[in-house]
Amino acid sequence: MSLKNQLNTVPEGGTVISRDGTIISYLKTGSGPGLILIHGVLSIAANYSQLAAGLAQRFTVYSMERRGRGLSGPQGEDYSTTKECEDLDALQKHTGAIYLFGHSYGGLIALEAARSNKAFSKIAVYEPGVSVDNSINVSWIPDYEKYMAAHQYLDAFAVFSIKAGPENAQRTPLWMMKLMLPLFIKGPKREQMYALMPSNLREHQQIASKNNTYLDYHEITAEVLLMYGGKSKLKWVGQAVRALKEVLPLAGIKEFPTLNHFGPDETGPGEIAQVLTTYFTETI
Repeated sequence: MSLKNQLNTVPEGGTVISRDGTIISYLKTGSGPGLILIHGVLSIAANYSQLAAGLAQRFTVYSMERRGRGLSGPQGEDYSTTKECEDLDALQKHTGAIYLFGHSYGGLIALEAARSNKAFSKIAVYEPGVSVDNSINVSWIPDYEKYMAAHQYLDAFAVFSIKAGPENAQRTPLWMMKLMLPLFIKGPKREQMYALMPSNLREHQQIASKNNTYLDYHEITAEVLLMYGGKSKLKWVGQAVRALKEVLPLAGIKEFPTLNHFGPDETGPGEIAQVLTTYFTETI
């Protein structure tokens, strides 16, 4: 499926209107208690179709299409995590969902929203994009902006991949990364990522603005499951999980030894769906 069709196909679920009037679309599948999925950067709701399918036997799954994607409205000049939280609030009120899962940047949004939205009884986040003492590197942003302005998308994506990636990527020269990326990320997936690169910039600027604000998450009253992949290789993940475990009133930790950062959408959606099903259905 082409990027145009993938981003603009009418979702099974429909749309809601956020507080500022922005349309937010979502995909819907399954039956049972409501569960909202929030995707990460450079991703769309459809990328989590396998995870949603794995959860659909027990839950009505609502995969939120975040701002700047598909039938959802643009991020806008005043984009912020607050806007994302308002979008999530609108979807929760429309669906009555009581469970919430967020991946990477989506995990950050889930935690931010849960500070004030007490409708969710249980939340799970996989490697949430929480910066602790500037642990998430954003030093690539000036070069990224320069390359984007010149429409040099491969250069911009390569700079991001090097500086925001694991240690082995950080040692890779720019010229080599530019050769490697087209080999590992093929046509449709690469096309999707290129289309979402402006959103990626704004979302990482928000991550930077939230550095060390994780201390506010003591306000979250819901039970939270902190999930991470044993093969993630992103140094900030361990820092985030440890910091969140200390500050969240009701938090547990689950490691997936064989999975990396892309467990929910690529390397282990079935395994994660099983754990989420158990977590959301068990009683305390």
